[in-house]
Amino acid sequence: MIRYMTFHVDLNGWAELNGSRLSLSDISSILSKDPASVTGFGGEFTLRWNDCCARDHFGIMPGDAPPGTFICDGEITGSVNPSPPLMDLAQAIEIAVGLRSDEGIVALSGGVDSALVAHLAGRECLVVGMEWSHDLRRAREVSSDLGLNLEAFVIDPRSVEGALREVLEVIPRINPVDVSIATTLYFVAKGAADRGYRRVIAGQGADELFGGYARYLQSRNLAEDLENDFAGLKVQLQRDQAVGSHHGIYFSLPYMDVRVVMAARGIPAEEKVAGGIRKRPLRKVALKYMPASIACYQKKAMQYGSGVQRVIERLASRSGFGRSVHDYLKHLTKAGCRA
Repeated sequence: MIRYMTFHVDLNGWAELNGSRLSLSDISSILSKDPASVTGFGGEFTLRWNDCCARDHFGIMPGDAPPGTFICDGEITGSVNPSPPLMDLAQAIEIAVGLRSDEGIVALSGGVDSALVAHLAGRECLVVGMEWSHDLRRAREVSSDLGLNLEAFVIDPRSVEGALREVLEVIPRINPVDVSIATTLYFVAKGAADRGYRRVIAGQGADELFGGYARYLQSRNLAEDLENDFAGLKVQLQRDQAVGSHHGIYFSLPYMDVRVVMAARGIPAEEKVAGGIRKRPLRKVALKYMPASIACYQKKAMQYGSGVQRVIERLASRSGFGRSVHDYLKHLTKAGCRA
């Protein structure tokens, strides 16, 4: 009779194998038989057992190990690189959202990225924004049309500078774009934590995978720009999860599922942005589930739609820096942040 060693496994996040969610006991049983099996795990996780640890392929879940590594006794032993079968984009997104929908709240801004995730997840949604903001209005319209439960976190403009100072303490790089996005996510994370959630299911990664940024419309080499922006997601994920961890939550990202990434990167760049329309493949999938008024709607980035960017610009002006948010952030940093 073969006896397998039993040991304690610490799991932060969740893991799956071949499309099936793994319980802690499943993971313990698998790893006790063959620790190298962890290299085929999908999901969003950091795992520790005995003198070994592993982290998910893209490093979605924060952890000490580099993304996609399997380490034992302090040495990199292998790569966490699941290889699901190639599938069409709609199927990949359905599976990715389904694997993440057992718990959490969906960040809904009203754009196609978050609307598709919210519809497939069928969970409570959260929108953040100033009382007068576009996103608050749009998310209410979309949730009503799709029959979704929506919670609104109305941002008090007076709270933005305090949030900004906290954000400056935790994000990996400081510039106007990163800070404005991180400050918006600060309120998403706070709103979720205040409601007792630890997981926020969000749409990050869709712009880089499907061509969502307005600047892609003028791109001279779209394929190269998409590739470079996808590579830059590593630092963006660090930023977002740093803000999430600050409130005890993490962002769960269906579009960064290996299946979705494989399907998206198999689509030629010229099919993603054409005829003045961005994210064409994603909108095509969304049209299967929702009206064109939602699937084809083109909205601004979250920092603009929520009104956070406008408030930051006003703070910069009132502090004597005119329209220079960069100089305002530099001033805040010297005044005590990141000391």
